[in-house]
Amino acid sequence: MLDIRQDDPAAPHVAALLAHHLAELRSVMADFAFALDATGLSAPNVIFWTAWRGRELAGFAALKQLDQTHGEVKSMRAAPAARGAGVGRALLDHVIGKARARGYARLSLETGTAELHQPAVRLYRRAGFTPCGPFADYQESPHNQFLTLAL
Repeated sequence: MLDIRQDDPAAPHVAALLAHHLAELRSVMADFAFALDATGLSAPNVIFWTAWRGRELAGFAALKQLDQTHGEVKSMRAAPAARGAGVGRALLDHVIGKARARGYARLSLETGTAELHQPAVRLYRRAGFTPCGPFADYQESPHNQFLTLAL
């Protein structure tokens, strides 16, 4: 069973997985990796959750409020040992549910175009996300793509 709980992105138990996440993204996206570090994930307009299987950190995700009706999925990641076990889907469903509960009309995300992003893109599309243009402060590039979900 997966336990998803609100957490502190600067907590020691998050550090290694967050560092892995940022390093992997920067290795394929360079200057176009917009994932937030612990400081960014601790901002007042961001809610951060961790997913646990027993005592093992299985992943994390965050929801950033862009405005009163628009949220953004941020820094969603399953731990390498938990990939393919439904952690990503559970986290995404959790974020979507929280976005709906907050009254958002739309939930968007920015992700990469590299091969490593393809499993996540398939997950987002299965959840109903569709391609859209850049939102918030993002700029279009060959390294990123944008998806949105009407809630």
